[in-house]
Amino acid sequence: SGFGARHVQTLLLFFGLTVAYALRVNLSVAIVAMVDRNAANKDYEEFDWDEETKSFILSSFFWGYVVTQIPAGQLAQRYGPKILLLLSIGICSVLAVLTPFCAHVGDAKAVMGLRIVQGLSQGFIFPSTHTMLSRWAPASERGRLGTLSYAGSQFGTVIMLAVSGFLASSSMGWPSIFYISGAVGMLWAVVWFFYGSNSPAEYRGIAPEEREFIESSFGPQDHSRRIVTPWVAILTSAPMIALTIAHMCHNWGFWTLLTEMPTYMKEVLEKDIKKNALLSSLPYLVMWMLSFVFSLLSDFLINRQYLSRVVSRKLFNTIGLWVPMVALLGLAFVPKGSSDLAIVLLTLAVGINSATYLGFQVNHIDLAPNHAGTMMGITNCAANIMSIIAPLIVGQVITDATDPLQWRRVFYIAAGVYFFGNLVFIIFGKADTQPWNEQESPIPRTVSNANDTQPARNANNTTEGNDNHSD
Repeated sequence: SGFGARHVQTLLLFFGLTVAYALRVNLSVAIVAMVDRNAANKDYEEFDWDEETKSFILSSFFWGYVVTQIPAGQLAQRYGPKILLLLSIGICSVLAVLTPFCAHVGDAKAVMGLRIVQGLSQGFIFPSTHTMLSRWAPASERGRLGTLSYAGSQFGTVIMLAVSGFLASSSMGWPSIFYISGAVGMLWAVVWFFYGSNSPAEYRGIAPEEREFIESSFGPQDHSRRIVTPWVAILTSAPMIALTIAHMCHNWGFWTLLTEMPTYMKEVLEKDIKKNALLSSLPYLVMWMLSFVFSLLSDFLINRQYLSRVVSRKLFNTIGLWVPMVALLGLAFVPKGSSDLAIVLLTLAVGINSATYLGFQVNHIDLAPNHAGTMMGITNCAANIMSIIAPLIVGQVITDATDPLQWRRVFYIAAGVYFFGNLVFIIFGKADTQPWNEQESPIPRTVSNANDTQPARNANNTTEGNDNHSD
């Protein structure tokens, strides 16, 4: 009942996702200083990149990221998530340290190539994290432990955006953004190597009582058993298609704002890079805090039977997509110079978006807990194609970054995409376990069916929690 090995693993996952997102978003602020030395420390190199080139650079991470999503879930289940998380964050951290050198030697093409490889490595993170939680988080605590783990993604975004402006303006200049985030990532990899563990059965320091508590929650498990993935059933399922569309539309708006907000604040709101970085981090701080509020509220409404699971999913998804839609429409009409109102609307658009954690982002485990990792890989792959396209579209729409009318078109597009994604989820989304969840391999197993599958299935089907977040 106290602080145990499962909490150690949860904290390691939290800080792992903190590092992963810091490595992912560090370029969003750094690129402002890289293309304009007057915006930060003037002693460091400046690059002549136009808006289209910047959009290609910012989207290149996702060119690699989408490739490894689908196989990642299968590999984590077969070989264990520990080694995949170690290699993923370790490689990405080393590459972050090399970013200034690549920019100096190979300009934009070298930076894009490096970011593609970083994306390839980070594609394993969320499927591996989900697999870790499926083995470590007991059914009664899955919501709390899952929320804490995945909250690292917003926390990393907040920290990186907040400190990047100060680092770029310091005597170390914009290269320090990459050096420091990379060094912290390598430090996490060392700690994870010694203290991370695939499952309670492999963790030497766990108390017998805690191990029994965790494993009894799932029933006897054989992680080596093979479950046949019903690809056709998954890909033709209407609820799965609705879930995928909602995920894709969410990513369009989320990554449009994340990658372009620093530029918008500098060029339209006329904020210097220090204020720019702090204000850019504010919406993600609000998002991080609201994720806990929405999680508790969802648990309360479902456990007290005020709402059914499917109604709760659709309600929170509507809050998470349509409230930001209204904020973006309002932002489109904010006159130049009204920076306070613009910041409030940006904070609302991003912060309320955390309600989707209780909407489509946890819906994978509702539909098919046995295949949630693979399904997450599928939807995250499709969704991050939008993460590639959205910055490229912005690069085509924005020819003059100081023109509020051109930014208005960007906000219109994002608002329309949000509207469509949630509408499809409302009409076709479901939250009951699908028949194809139970399809398993005909290969004989060493544990009987009665003991192996039923308790785990019941635990998954009756538990509420944010154990399948994805981005």
